[in-house]
Amino acid sequence: MRIVTQRVYDTDHVAGYRVLVDRLWPRGLSKAKAGLDEWCKETAPSEELRRWYGHDAEKWREFRQRYLKELRANREAAADILKHARKKKTLVLLYGAKDEALTHARVLKEFLQKML
Repeated sequence: MRIVTQRVYDTDHVAGYRVLVDRLWPRGLSKAKAGLDEWCKETAPSEELRRWYGHDAEKWREFRQRYLKELRANREAAADILKHARKKKTLVLLYGAKDEALTHARVLKEFLQKML
């Protein structure tokens, strides 16, 4: 299975099983425009971790470690995403952050790839 990340605001939708992996719904985006198959808040960073991180590049390394710890504690939610996505062969992890390099979706992608 191929796993890709994409900003949910992109208008050129990547085909596949499309999962929003943010805890909060993206501002100004309708469900129709998002083109989702699923919204999986359970795999997003906890509210506490999300607020602590605040997309501060200096906190990235520690954020990544804390988030991986949360994912390991909640493997079941990640496994569910993979199970649903198998039918479409491509899993598209959607996120709202502007900085592609510092998004939790990147960490989640790595985590899911190791589960395959």
